[in-house]
Amino acid sequence: MSSATTAGDGTIPAASGTAARSHDFPLYAGDPKRLTGVQWAVLLGAWLVAAACDLLVGVPGPPWLSIVVRGVLFAGLPLLALAWALGGVRAAWGTLFRRVRGRDVGLMVGFAALNVVVTFAVGLLVSSLFDANPNPTGAALADLGTGDRIAYFLSMIPQLVGEEVFTVVPFLAVLTLATVAWRLGRRASITIALVVAAVLFALIHLPTYDWNLLQCLLIIGVARVILFVPYLLTKNLAVSAGAHVLNDWTLFGLGLLGAGTVG
Repeated sequence: MSSATTAGDGTIPAASGTAARSHDFPLYAGDPKRLTGVQWAVLLGAWLVAAACDLLVGVPGPPWLSIVVRGVLFAGLPLLALAWALGGVRAAWGTLFRRVRGRDVGLMVGFAALNVVVTFAVGLLVSSLFDANPNPTGAALADLGTGDRIAYFLSMIPQLVGEEVFTVVPFLAVLTLATVAWRLGRRASITIALVVAAVLFALIHLPTYDWNLLQCLLIIGVARVILFVPYLLTKNLAVSAGAHVLNDWTLFGLGLLGAGTVG
């Protein structure tokens, strides 16, 4: 089993193998490899195209079908670019996603529940200060029959996995920039990377909330930070994706119950 030498700022300068991946974030410290500038440019380019697909692509048919297609593109394009950079789909998937264990399920449930509470609290605060716009998904679900609602909820899975990939790519890019180019410490680098990723995540939701910038930054941005903590703790994007899915299912399910449209 190989061991990794830890630098003074807590980073692993030349990490390799599964032992390093179990303790640190990938890519920024050379695990499984340090990406070149060209590889980062291709990955971020794919990330931008994926975001455009999520915002612009539409597919005729039931509403859940369009969500599935957008979600697959949203997650798949950056993963394909990462696969090109790392030499295979398996390497790319394994860099971001790992096996889910019992503790991971507990983190999913706990952080989803925490975010539901925080979302309602922040939402009430924001609504008391200025006008806030509802998520149109609630109205779309209310107009569907039971079968289409189930399909809609299931279609959220690839979409929300895509949102996790959308978040982790700039997070790792900024983390690399901060540690390698700016030579900042680990804690400062993680904080900056998290803030940048959360802001970008909030901004991509602007069309959903009628371009209400404060609402997106305060509600969506805060929710993004909370739901990304499971990844920060586990280095496993499957855990934050699971928390995100449980969170959205709960929020939209409660919305249906509140509107009296379940059944």
